Amino acid sequence: MESRAPAPIARSLFAFSIFYGGMVCIAGVLGNKQVALGPLAVEAGIFAFLLLVVTSSAIAELHGRHVANRLVQIGFVPLIVSLLLTLVVLAVPASSAMEPERLAAFDLMMTGTPRIWMGGIVAYGTSQTLNVTIFAALKGREGGRLLWLRAAIASVLSQVVDTLLFVTIAFYGVFPIGELMVGQMIAKVALSIVLVPPMIYAFVALGRRLDR
Repeated sequence: MESRAPAPIARSLFAFSIFYGGMVCIAGVLGNKQVALGPLAVEAGIFAFLLLVVTSSAIAELHGRHVANRLVQIGFVPLIVSLLLTLVVLAVPASSAMEPERLAAFDLMMTGTPRIWMGGIVAYGTSQTLNVTIFAALKGREGGRLLWLRAAIASVLSQVVDTLLFVTIAFYGVFPIGELMVGQMIAKVALSIVLVPPMIYAFVALGRRLDR
């Protein structure tokens, strides 16, 4: 009996999966900087997380909820491996030729507490799964229309949950978190409303073009 050749993977799924893995890894690094959005301060990792939201929603639109959820699950692999690799690099002695200022800056940026790492992992898995679930459920109700609205609603709700989980796990008991949590939520909701709708159309259009 001849073995069947494996089914070819869609170009959009291949390209978006690679992009998704990169955003999973860089989000934590960008989060070391807080940017000013008017009167609000928000950690810069939100931009990578919004791209994760858009990518998973686009895959759910193009390939279905099951494939999008599998992508979220596989995203734990680069996330956890990058954290473990960070610990290894931090443990290895630095070269004597490295400038002390550069080494101190690297250690300050890359060193995180276990609570922060755990908060990031839990918030990632929960919020991304919730985003795909809400996006797919709304599509089941109204069909393929209102792509922008489905993406915006799913992004807003998932980002609120992401903030609740991450800030609580990472900082509860360390300092008062109420003001930080409210500010992060307002900024993330605003960015989700402004950025996600046009980006989801661009990603879906790109995916369909790749799959032609």
